[in-house]
Amino acid sequence: MKVSELCKMVQESIRSGQYPLENEQRDLANSIQVINRSSFDDLKSQDIKIEVRLQDLYVLNNYISDMRHLPGIIEIDILDSFKMLCRRLERIDKSSGGNSNSTISLKRQ
Repeated sequence: MKVSELCKMVQESIRSGQYPLENEQRDLANSIQVINRSSFDDLKSQDIKIEVRLQDLYVLNNYISDMRHLPGIIEIDILDSFKMLCRRLERIDKSSGGNSNSTISLKRQ
């Protein structure tokens, strides 16, 4: 199996709702992008890099081909990365009141 095929398969599975997600996560599922950033498209290559992107936030995970059950590990990591990025986006929205251009100021006591 190719890395790009695995990325596309997991991305489509998240978008189609095949994984149990919370309401906010379901709303963001169509925005996920899973991108192969490896030099080669083979699961047997020594340096596998997969980017999970949600709007302007992303996580880059890297793997070596010697790992047992590598496709399953990658699948779980993509799902975990997506959920983590959803939480980060939620914090950004809450802290800025929906406006990502706001600033935070500190007052001395």
